[in-house]
Amino acid sequence: MEYLQIEKNASPYTVKYYLNDLETFFSFLNGEGIDQLNQPDQRTVRVFLTSLYNKQLSRRSVSRKISSLKSFYKFLERENMVLANPFMNITLPKKDKPIPGFLYKEELEKLFEVNDLSDPLGQRNQAILETLYGTGIRVSECEQLNIRDIDFSIGTLFVTGKGRKERYVPFGNFAEKALESYINDGRNKLLSKGKNSAESVFLNARGGALTARGIRLILNKMVEKAALTVHVHPHKLRHTFATHLLNEGADLRSVQELLGHENLSSTQIYTHVTKDHLREVYMNSHPRAHN
Repeated sequence: MEYLQIEKNASPYTVKYYLNDLETFFSFLNGEGIDQLNQPDQRTVRVFLTSLYNKQLSRRSVSRKISSLKSFYKFLERENMVLANPFMNITLPKKDKPIPGFLYKEELEKLFEVNDLSDPLGQRNQAILETLYGTGIRVSECEQLNIRDIDFSIGTLFVTGKGRKERYVPFGNFAEKALESYINDGRNKLLSKGKNSAESVFLNARGGALTARGIRLILNKMVEKAALTVHVHPHKLRHTFATHLLNEGADLRSVQELLGHENLSSTQIYTHVTKDHLREVYMNSHPRAHN
């Protein structure tokens, strides 16, 4: 745990999943009568993989478990606790690549109209919505935003992402107005209800810092008010941010920077385009699309 937290800068979620994966493996080893970490070999690993597939786990889950255990055995090798890594030559199963869901502009319009902007919580909810869609930041990054991270003079957020990687993300007029309105009015009213002076941008009804779970619940309530039949979670707003940028002609590298992706391959899942956009591009671009 110390190695993951301190040396690898892993998030609490990553540490939690790694430990769960280790417990699954240790439970399997106990069932096989193996009680030493240097005993498993490639045959043991193959039997383990078969047991995972028998549980009908998705390729994504199996892939993550292999990755966790490969990393764990690398750590054991470094600490001279084992001589070889039995997971070293195990190839990760190809992941299913579902196309990320996104919202159409008409659906977004309905969401932006549901909040009462004269109410502190309404102002907060509008600011959350405008921030998530206007910047594409993750819900964990939104949860961690502090007042000092917002620079209204140049219109940027200072964001700490996965692996504590830092980046600046610009925001536009709508997010700026919503944030200013909330920070100058609603947030002060919420702050007066709390005992401590919270630094967090987004506060709950008691004046404390709003959690990621709280942000998800707020979005769900907005969806109910807008009478939308689609499921909207914070990540769907991130998907929508990326899809809309690419559909309007933004280049992939810029979107990669905005999203805080380490690898371009992570951003490439957004290169799907809507049928309407595809038709529009064709009609406007192909020499023989019109008479």
